Order: sequence, then C-alpha cells, then structure tokens
Amino acid sequence: MQLMSGNEAVAAGAADAGATIGVGYPGTPSTETLESFARIDGTYAEWCTNEKVAMEVAIGASAAGARTLVTMKHVGVNVAADPLFTAAYTGVGGGLVVLAADDPGMHSSQNEQDTHYYGAAAHVPVLDPADSQEAYDFARQAYDLSEKFDVPAIVRSTVRVSHTRTPVEPRPAGDVVTKGYEKDPSKWVMMPLYAKARRIDQIDRIERLAEWADSCGLNKVEMRSEDIGVVCSGAAYQHVTEALPDASVLKLGVTYPLPGRTVSEFASKVGKLYVVEEASEYLSDAVKALGVHVDDPPNPLPAAGELSPQAVKEAFGMPEPPHKPSPEALPPRPPALCPGCPHRTVFKELSRIKAIVTGDIGCYTLGALPPLSCMDTCVDMGASVSMAHGIELALAGQDHRPVVAVIGDSTFGHSGLSSLVSTAYNNGTGTVCILDNRTTAMTGRQGNPFNGVNLQDRENHELDLEKVVRSLGIDDVRVVDPDDVAATRAAIKGATSADDRLSVIVFKRPCVLLDRRRDEPFFVANCTGCGVCLTLGCPAIGKEEGTGLSYIDASLCIGCGQCAQYCRFDAIVR
Repeated sequence: MQLMSGNEAVAAGAADAGATIGVGYPGTPSTETLESFARIDGTYAEWCTNEKVAMEVAIGASAAGARTLVTMKHVGVNVAADPLFTAAYTGVGGGLVVLAADDPGMHSSQNEQDTHYYGAAAHVPVLDPADSQEAYDFARQAYDLSEKFDVPAIVRSTVRVSHTRTPVEPRPAGDVVTKGYEKDPSKWVMMPLYAKARRIDQIDRIERLAEWADSCGLNKVEMRSEDIGVVCSGAAYQHVTEALPDASVLKLGVTYPLPGRTVSEFASKVGKLYVVEEASEYLSDAVKALGVHVDDPPNPLPAAGELSPQAVKEAFGMPEPPHKPSPEALPPRPPALCPGCPHRTVFKELSRIKAIVTGDIGCYTLGALPPLSCMDTCVDMGASVSMAHGIELALAGQDHRPVVAVIGDSTFGHSGLSSLVSTAYNNGTGTVCILDNRTTAMTGRQGNPFNGVNLQDRENHELDLEKVVRSLGIDDVRVVDPDDVAATRAAIKGATSADDRLSVIVFKRPCVLLDRRRDEPFFVANCTGCGVCLTLGCPAIGKEEGTGLSYIDASLCIGCGQCAQYCRFDAIVR
C-alpha cells in the first residue's frame, strides 16, 4: 500500500499498464502527473511546446504501437482539440490515454469548463476516478479500453482528486506486446476518402462502447435509503457520501458514454433521483437524455466553483451551523510577485508611461494587481501578442497610448510565437515584451524550448530567443536585464516611441525561485516618506504605522536593488 496523489496514481497506473512514452504541457492541476511518470524507470517523458503538439506526438507514438500517456489541464484540451477529434476517427495503434485535469473553482485557471463535453463531442470514452486508487485503476484499465475499441480514452481528474493523497494498492505490471508500425493509409490518412469510412467505424464504436459501459464494473451502486438516490462521479462522490450518509448513491466511473441501463435500474429503485456535480450540467442533462426523471434538490447546487459537503447539505436543506468568523486583526495576504521578481520593473515602467498592456497566462498576471495595476487584458496562452495587434488595428490613425504585449518565455514558445509570426507577416506595429525568466515559473519551474531544460535531463537544444525573433524579419530587437532600471526604462521608451514598426524587448533574468542566490539585504535610512518604493509592490517593503515611513524586511529582501534605483533621495542602502 502506498500513499499517492491522484496525479501520481495516474502516472503509476499508466506505467504499470505498459505505457513507455509520456508527453504534455505543464498546467495546474495536471503538472505532477508527467513529472511522476518521468521518474519511473523505463519511461521516456518530455514537455512539449503546447498541448496540440503533445497530442500529435502521442498519436504518432501510438501509431507506431507504443502505449502513450498525454497530460494537460482542462484549458489545454482546447488547444489539443484539433488532433483529438481526428484521433477519434483514426483510432490507435498502442493504447493512447489523455489525462485531463479540470479546475472547478479556478484555483489556477482563467475559466471553469467540463472536459466531459469534449468526450461527448469527440466520441471518446471518459473515465472519472473519485480517489487515488481509482485514478490508478482507471488509468491502467484505460489502455485496454483504448486498444479494445480502437479509440483514445480520457481519464478526467479534478483539482481535489489530482492533489489529494489517498492509499493505493498497485498491482504487478503486466507484459505488453508492442505491435509496431504497420502501414495503413485508410486508417491514418484522414483525407475525405478515408475519413468517411472511419466515421462509419466511429458510429459503430460508440454503440459498442455504450454496451461496454454497462458491464465494465467501473460504476458502483451503494444502496441505502430507498427514498433518495444520488447520481454523481469523481470528487463529487466524496462530498455526497459525507453530506448525505443515508442516501443511495450511483457513482459513475464511466461518464461517457453513460451506462444507460445501470442509471435506469438505479432510478427505478429510489423514490427521488438527484444528480450532484461540480459547476456543470453535463451529467444532469445526460441522465435526463436517457428518459430518466431527475428531481431538483430543495435549494440549487452552486452554479460555479468547487463543491463541498457543506454546499451539498445546504442544497438538500440541511445547513450546518455557521463557522466562527476570522479574527478581525488577521492581516490580509494579497497575491504578489515575489521579492526581487525580474518582472516587477517592467510593469513599473509600463505603468509610468500609461501603456495599454495586453497580458498573458503566467505568474506575471499578478502585474494586474495594485499597486502596479499594469495589465489590461488576459485571455489565453499567446493572446497578448494577438490582442495587441488587434488593438493597434482598432486605434490606427488615432492619437493613443502605447500598446504593449507582455508574455513569458514558456508561453511565447507555447503559442506566442505563432501570434508574433502573424503580426510580423501583416506588418503590425507596437511593442512586445518577452519576460524571459528562464523557466515555466507558475506551474513549478519546468523546462521550455528557450531555457533548454528537458524533463529527464537528456541532452537538449536551447533556442535563442533573440535570433528566433530576428528570423521573423523584426529588426528592432533588444535584450535587457530588467534589474537595471535605467536600461529597462530606456528600452521601453525607445521601443514605444515609434508607431511605424514592430519592436520586441527580451527582458532576460532568471526567476528568483530558480536562482536562489541572495545578496546583502537593503534597509531604509532617513526615509522622507515619499512612498515611491511602496508603488513597486514588493512584499519585502512595508510602511510603518503612525509615521508612514517605509521599511524593508531583511528576512524577505534578496538584495536585488530595484527599490534603491527608484529612491530619488538615496535613502535605501545596503
């Protein structure tokens, strides 16, 4: 028996099922899955530039007969959808399993969405583990399912299942015979001539999958009260059994295709049937589509966010006593860029010139918060460059503030590069700031093409950001150390001063969590109380109550000296 998170369990289950190749793009709450897989002997694992590429690598490996794991978070499924939908036509060679980790509550995401809908739209089976043991078992069984029905399979996790550790009893790894590659254009070349025939195969496969869903043993009926029955899946099952211990429960391990006979039989045994799910109506609508009547709970379930036992109790008219309020003196802890973050001076200088700043996905999104308050948009990976071009087009011919896109090095590799290619191709203007902190910081400091670090420390190739950008025909390219405030200010002023060209500034300095060297801390001497240092939003800088004078917490200061460069009175010294 081992204690594993859901992510670790999926990785172990995949490896014990004979998966030898793992690919993906890091994204919370899925990241640790591929990292865990990479640590297992006999596996090959790599971070790809984005989820679409990862899915395509996985399809290629599968076509050659290897059992393959591809991992991503829910918004990554959007990026991977193109090859995923067609892979549902081609089918597989070796088993192909997609770990898609949803994020109800948006703990680290820009939206809530339910991957069940992708399974239904692409007609690929979806398995929903409720704990780490099921994550292991379902991942392992998904490979047999994939090969039996010639289809990719999705294991859908959520943030609680992905990150909660529960006991797992692994089973001995079985022997898997690799098929090898067999030439078959009618299966793998999806031109209309062949795709039409594969579509017919897909329809037949859906019918056989529906029959399998009722007999596979992954759905569990727990009969208790005959008055109330609840249909649920995944993490919602844990909340339901805690909140409604007397209710009968149908826990669905297969959520697409829905096991229709199992659902109907369960519904016939209870007086009232309810469906409990997180921030979605997928399961409720699917049960109703079977012709099964679904009752509404006395109070509506939360329409957004994660479920909890308390939320389920409240929906069924059983509110818990209110929790004690937090002490009034508890200090707030707003999110902020780390002390010494190399992104801070870039946002400070963009704020000084009142630029329109289109942002991107990454920890630098925190530049939108006070006191920097310097980010106007954030939509998806790579959107900063594309949206900046769109704003420039809309404001063409008008007297407007500088338009600046801000994007990280990993996100630039993910999808910002293609956006910049499009902007350059169409003679776009404006300024693009690439914040190259030498890592994929927000998801745990993974490698990317521009730092050359790969997942298993193999020999690699680091791409040169400046040369890549110049190869697009962009002549105005500058590389700047953002800890040098004067150089940062000059670069931004020079790049934004002309409205007839496209300029790119690469701000290059390692993330402070990557390079943990510390210099002597600074302190404040003879503060005038002007407050300029406070506008940097550095967690190491505070304001004394009563006097309003600034101070520096030496336990947090890393000695970067950014604040000292902004102090006009030389009051910040080592």
